[in-house]
Amino acid sequence: MTTLRLAFSTLVVLLLSCKKNQQLTKDSVIVPSSVVKQWLNLNYADDGKEYHNLDIHLPTVAKPTYKAIIVIYGSAWYGNNLKQAAFDAFGKSLLDSGFAVIAINHRSSGDAPYPAQINDVKAAVRYVRANAGKYQIDASFIGITGYSSGGHLASLAATSNSVKEFTIGKVKVDIEGNVGNYTATSSSVNAAVDWFGPIDMALMDGCNKPKGADSPEGALIRGNPVENLDMIALLNPISFLDKTDPHFIVIHGDADNVVPYCQSELFAKALQERGILTEFITVSQGQHGPITFNENTFKKMTDFFLKEAGKN
Repeated sequence: MTTLRLAFSTLVVLLLSCKKNQQLTKDSVIVPSSVVKQWLNLNYADDGKEYHNLDIHLPTVAKPTYKAIIVIYGSAWYGNNLKQAAFDAFGKSLLDSGFAVIAINHRSSGDAPYPAQINDVKAAVRYVRANAGKYQIDASFIGITGYSSGGHLASLAATSNSVKEFTIGKVKVDIEGNVGNYTATSSSVNAAVDWFGPIDMALMDGCNKPKGADSPEGALIRGNPVENLDMIALLNPISFLDKTDPHFIVIHGDADNVVPYCQSELFAKALQERGILTEFITVSQGQHGPITFNENTFKKMTDFFLKEAGKN
């Protein structure tokens, strides 16, 4: 578990310094960097907890409102205050493409067992939507992305649109939760990009069986996965899929030694069967971040979000 924790929490984020062209409209102006708008450490649960904070960053191209992307860090679900890492990974590419970027914290597996983590993600979406006018957000489009365990949570948020509770076997979980003050507001998202997220925790060991109780997913459910297969299935975004879910792209390096590449193969196949896979991108020799994060894959992400945002 220590090795996996280190692999996730010290993930090297390769940020590119290339400047993307910004498309200006007649009403757009470039805002000086000294007055760029951002709101840091907004508490989306109204409980004062650091793990319920989010940051909102707006592009330097001034417009009345901006469509938004929520970004989620990877940590094997062990981290509860790594929103800056998610912004460091994706912020520049998304801001340069004209999106507001919302980096969120969520509870770790040490803070609370599943489904607390997806409850937090959905609460953050509700907060953004309910307060869109205050923060210049165009809530007609809210996309979501994340890497590693953040990719899992982003995927789960997108496939469980409009799901309140869900039961598999004898186990029922409250996916939506009641975190925060905006429980009547929709937590649905409009598009998702999954970066090498674990999907089916029943197949994390050699792509054919679960790992043990000392695995990150064991910590997440507070039990041995092999003895809790119904709960493990309730972690799986595929369990919630239907044809009404938003479109996805899935990105994974074939040399990833942390999250098996087969996880994204399985997910992409399930998405394709339901007609909601836009693209499955395999990065040759891509690792768990390094090489997989590159100029081409960042552009694939932003182009996808721009296309999906244009539908709304």
